[in-house]
Amino acid sequence: MSQSAFSYQCQAQCCHTHARAGVFMTPHGPVETPRFMPVGTLANVKTLTPAQLKDTGAQMVLANTYHLHLQPGENIVAQAGGLHRFMHWQGPMLTDSGGFQVFSLSEMRVISEEGVKFRSPKDGQLINLTPERSIEIQNALGADVIMAFDECPPYPASREAVQEATARTYRWLQRCIAAHQRSDQALFGIVQGGVYGDLRQAAARQLVELDLPGYAIGGVSVGEPADLIEGIVQATAPLLPAHKPRYLMGVGTYREMVQAIAAGVDLFDCVIPTRFARHGAVLSHGTRWNIKNSQYREDFSPIDETCPCYTCQHFTRAYLCHLVRSQELLAYTLLSIHNVTELIRFTQRIRDSIFAGTFTTEFAEWLSPESLRA
Repeated sequence: MSQSAFSYQCQAQCCHTHARAGVFMTPHGPVETPRFMPVGTLANVKTLTPAQLKDTGAQMVLANTYHLHLQPGENIVAQAGGLHRFMHWQGPMLTDSGGFQVFSLSEMRVISEEGVKFRSPKDGQLINLTPERSIEIQNALGADVIMAFDECPPYPASREAVQEATARTYRWLQRCIAAHQRSDQALFGIVQGGVYGDLRQAAARQLVELDLPGYAIGGVSVGEPADLIEGIVQATAPLLPAHKPRYLMGVGTYREMVQAIAAGVDLFDCVIPTRFARHGAVLSHGTRWNIKNSQYREDFSPIDETCPCYTCQHFTRAYLCHLVRSQELLAYTLLSIHNVTELIRFTQRIRDSIFAGTFTTEFAEWLSPESLRA
């Protein structure tokens, strides 16, 4: 199988912004964009079975190289036939390179041109994760889309530090390309550059010259204010090829997704829906609220009467309030089903509005003037 198994086709474009609706083709099927992708860090979207996950409308799911390398190990996953068979998910999959997780271990790792050395938080074993090793692990895991190993600078960081990390990310990307062994996996490059617009734009132009199957904007949601994130995306996304998918890493709030879609982004991922569910938080119609609150103890309506998810079709707020207050494990599954469904439905509504030509009016409350163009 060749890289021609991957393609992106733009099907509709907003006339007032860079927002677009399209389809990203992969060996395991199409992904309709724009689309929210649930995160299954350890080959499982927390508390959900693959059947429940499919019912949420999920089309593409993430897993993480760093965590799966530590447990159970990529060799075991490969012996099982790859991630799709291991976790019984037949749709498209993406694996993060592990870069963000490694760099979050600021007290436990040493960065060099070779890669990153760190102690495993599980058993203290010394691990040397290089661009080549990250690609080797991802080749063994077998996801449709794999990510280049990058250096994710923290926020705040000096311009000099970010410039050095961005340059190293590009050199590491070239090593990732050389190490990549499977034609049935698309390698995406990651645009870094911190909050410095000129560094972001220069990095994007460098990556575009490499003609990769897709491109990601990384290094956001690491502590920056929302307005800085929006500025980064608005400055970067339009520079990425129109005939390739664009992925904004680690973002999944309503406003940030609308803003990014207006800039031309296609794909998103975030742990928000399942993490919120484990704390009793509900996402609905652009808001977040806590089902544990006493006002819901005698509320016998569903979370959302318009939501088709299993939770809303069968259970009341009162019952969910009871489960959360009782710390019943079922609460986390039912709330996760709804929250994941909600964010996927949200991006689906945006997709529909782009086709209908109503994106800027339907989602005006989340759009800033800077995101509109003549």
